[in-house]
Amino acid sequence: MIAFYRTAAIAPGKLASTLAFAKEVSAYITTKTGADVAVAMPIGGNPNRVGWSTRHESLADFDAMMMSLMSDPVYVEMLAKSAENFIPGSVRDEIWRAV
Repeated sequence: MIAFYRTAAIAPGKLASTLAFAKEVSAYITTKTGADVAVAMPIGGNPNRVGWSTRHESLADFDAMMMSLMSDPVYVEMLAKSAENFIPGSVRDEIWRAV
């Protein structure tokens, strides 16, 4: 089992628009790929962040999902339009393997 986590710091004054985007993009990913996407915010540390997580049977499954999304013009456009919601350089991805 592979778990993917993506977090990003929210730009000042952009909480509402960021949460709207987080839900919109999550729903799109689920519709497009079938992946169950969870949206979360931290309750410790820097509270001005948002995160997404998905689980996959294998690294190959995860890679196939990401390749599908990165070649999808609708998804790429959604990301571009939401860029102002995030602090540049703050996106962090982690891929974990269940043991």
